Amino acid sequence: MKLRYVLLLLGVLAFVSLFIGVSSLSITDLFSMTEEQREIFWSSRIPRMLSILIAGAGMAVAGLVMQQLTQNRLVSPTTAGTMDAARLGMLVSILFLAGAPALVRIGTAVAFAVAGTFIFMFILERVRRKDPIFIPLVGLMFGNILGSITTFFAYRYDLIQNMTAWLQGNFASVISGEYELLWLTVPVLLFTYWYADRITAAGMGESFARNLGVSYRTVINTGLVSVALITSLVVLSIGMIPFLGLIVPNLVTIFRGGHMRKNLPYTAVAGAAFVLICDIFGRTIIYPYEIPIGLTVGVIGSGIFLYLLLRRGRHGS
Repeated sequence: MKLRYVLLLLGVLAFVSLFIGVSSLSITDLFSMTEEQREIFWSSRIPRMLSILIAGAGMAVAGLVMQQLTQNRLVSPTTAGTMDAARLGMLVSILFLAGAPALVRIGTAVAFAVAGTFIFMFILERVRRKDPIFIPLVGLMFGNILGSITTFFAYRYDLIQNMTAWLQGNFASVISGEYELLWLTVPVLLFTYWYADRITAAGMGESFARNLGVSYRTVINTGLVSVALITSLVVLSIGMIPFLGLIVPNLVTIFRGGHMRKNLPYTAVAGAAFVLICDIFGRTIIYPYEIPIGLTVGVIGSGIFLYLLLRRGRHGS
């Protein structure tokens, strides 16, 4: 499928999402909106739609980068502990940096996400068994350890409700003035596209990268920092959206092959479209209530993850 058709689908979904919600707002109301409808449209519906697009594209691209760097299609921010490390960083910032500037607290979450990702890569380099299925399971166990530490201290300091809110991503609370942090993801995505060839070379191995004149360790570190930054910004703004960075890059690769630079636009658009579909589904299935995006994506994503595991097992790869 050509990119323009995928973009057309994304545009249609984005437009439809603007008119789904508890407050009455239809397409015909656009030409004669009341003051209340105008406030809802510009302060809630538009920010929500934009945050879905950015978060979906960001997490999908982050997953693609991790899979390219590790040469493992079952690795993503969810299966490498990156999301859990970012959540632990958020807890630390709440406990010890409550009065600090917002930038310091954001930096703490990013630093923990970076550290968690590097620890996973450290473990990956020392695991003797390089089975593609075994590696993400190690990452899931590592993430569960971080999650258990976060939960323990959240209970200890009576912050479990705060952490539970971040456990499941939710776009319901996105309003103007509360989501702008996500825009920092956009320059990281543009940088990733510019850096894609180096990431591809590094993903082929240290010897291959050096033969091309690419600094292997620099590219690996830069790619991992980019992944951690995107993941932290999404977790801080929206919450955890599990398995998105795993399933979307895999689906794109199945249909388009493994060329990273060519797949990046498709991955970003498909990630945004997938989250939009899940969000629309979550807002309509039990209307006027809604299901958090973390739950809908998690249920669908975990099912696809199991399918990918079984598919790898059957093909012996």
